[in-house]
Amino acid sequence: MIYSCAAPPYHRWASDWPPLAASICEAAEATGAVLVMLGNLYGYGPVDGPLTEELPLAATGPKGRVRATVWEQARQLHDQGRVRAVEVRASDFFGPGVTDGGHLAARVVPRVLRGKPVSTLGDPDVPHSWTYLPDVARALVEVAGEERAWGRAWHVPTEPALSVREMVNRLAAQSGTEQVAVRRLPSAVLGVASLFSPLIRELKELRYQFDRSFVVDSRAYEAEFAVRATPVERQIEETVDWWRKRLGGTG
Repeated sequence: MIYSCAAPPYHRWASDWPPLAASICEAAEATGAVLVMLGNLYGYGPVDGPLTEELPLAATGPKGRVRATVWEQARQLHDQGRVRAVEVRASDFFGPGVTDGGHLAARVVPRVLRGKPVSTLGDPDVPHSWTYLPDVARALVEVAGEERAWGRAWHVPTEPALSVREMVNRLAAQSGTEQVAVRRLPSAVLGVASLFSPLIRELKELRYQFDRSFVVDSRAYEAEFAVRATPVERQIEETVDWWRKRLGGTG
């Protein structure tokens, strides 16, 4: 098996993803290994309603197009019989071990544990799907061993959508802190920050995911395979416990 989970920094996706993906496909073809790709939902672009695997990969932004192209190339090779490929797509993931990137990672959870306000990209009250990292790992392993899964993309089993504010409130309740204020970052602040931060600059393309409802539908996977989303209460408990240990006690 080849598990393709690596990714360049956001600002280098357009230049670095194509050669990275090409080399991984070449390795899969040369070895005959099943290629299991970890994808995301960027390739769909903005849509109305829940995200399903049947939607076209119609993104127009550079990061969305890169992710769509990477999968389309692997699927074409699969259809030609040159590789055996499958893609598992996750929404914004969080959980133990998620420190870099993610909207519930290093810039949010430690602040919640300290009872400090949290700033968020977009509307903090719109529904948003969060995929739990251990569920991502389980899905990757499961589809790798299921030949009937190959040749298409699947959404990782994901709990019902909760807004940023709802997730922060649950994290705060689990950590025993007072309710934490959640503030939307003003557009002007994001504009200034983008002048100095490549990450903030690249996030402009993805703001639609937090300005409107962003809900993933994982029923197709659940109808075929055994992995199920971890209950959100356990997700929150395990995430807070992991961060407490990482930060040394209460944080």
